[in-house]
Amino acid sequence: MPLPFLLMWLAGLVSLAILGGGAYIVWAWYVGELIATAWLVLGLAMLLYSVFGRYLVLLMRRPAADEPRSERGGRELRVKGPDGSDLQAEIHGQEGRPTLLMTHGWDLDATAWYYEKKNLSERFRLVLWDLPGLGQSSQPADGRYSLERMAQNLRAVLDRTGDGRPVVLVGHSIGGMTILTFCRLFPELLGREVAGIVLVNTTYTQPLNTVTAGALLRAIQKPILEPLLHLTIWLFPLVWLMNWQSYLSGSSHKTTSSTSFSGHESRGQLDFAAYFTAKMSPAVLAKGILAMLRWDETATLPRINVPTLIITSDADRITLPEASRTMASTIPQAQLIQVSPAGHPGFLERSERYDAAIAEFAATCLTPQPGPALHPVPRDGAV
Repeated sequence: MPLPFLLMWLAGLVSLAILGGGAYIVWAWYVGELIATAWLVLGLAMLLYSVFGRYLVLLMRRPAADEPRSERGGRELRVKGPDGSDLQAEIHGQEGRPTLLMTHGWDLDATAWYYEKKNLSERFRLVLWDLPGLGQSSQPADGRYSLERMAQNLRAVLDRTGDGRPVVLVGHSIGGMTILTFCRLFPELLGREVAGIVLVNTTYTQPLNTVTAGALLRAIQKPILEPLLHLTIWLFPLVWLMNWQSYLSGSSHKTTSSTSFSGHESRGQLDFAAYFTAKMSPAVLAKGILAMLRWDETATLPRINVPTLIITSDADRITLPEASRTMASTIPQAQLIQVSPAGHPGFLERSERYDAAIAEFAATCLTPQPGPALHPVPRDGAV
């Protein structure tokens, strides 16, 4: 998303400044330009912080009984995307159970659903996949990104992994945006192959309209943000090194905590989320953000004709809760739940609440009901 992207650039520059400053001070002391021992101590401290700073940041967070880990598993398969990408998908849970097809956020991959695999795979068949260029999925053949292409890839995964029964689509952040575009491109599948949708901490319009400091970000979109995104694509190896340095120093952890979480995240949850900022290709992330800036599905909302669960959180600064409230008031069969306290990746901070809401909603959608095929869903709810 644009806000974390800008702050990660700043965090990376600060990390490089600390590393470079420490190296210079040690060199200057070695050649005699700086004589006092205090300079040597300062330089060494800066170098050590550049390599081990993340441990200091993490020590200030509480540990959790079950910390997320970047794990693969299940039954893996490869899906050829219409855009030429080679998509990684994996299936968890027993065949024959109701299916949840889950799409992660943009700077994540399918391993982000760590808690969902533990909490939901006993009741559901989970289909998890990596968006193009992230995780173990390759980029599109021509390297071009759009939300329409992502929605077409979602359709390809659905076609390949479907078991002949309707599924519930679950999407976080850009995953939810992808689902909204899917609803516009493939309305004939709603109610037939798709029984319901779950939109998790997402928006219906280009993200700068529903983000903290959106007015400022929109003002700098053309003169600063978009040129910086293109620069990231051209210089991605250097930016990648900068991101890794930011991760090692703990700068990315501070940025991730301030922009993405509510302050109640555990030690492992923070490190888990910060690790994604280091391991993902900066060029891919920049291309995806540029695609988001050209996207809007406002007109699609009133045409969605399946039950819809919208989950937001009180401390989401990347996608403000107002975006979810707008969707809930516009989508005909929408139910809104707000989780507190939680930030943008609320499914990490409050996985038990998110997953309980998803399970209850999906069970209703995927269980045959007497009478009319679809029943109205309450418009408002709370967890």
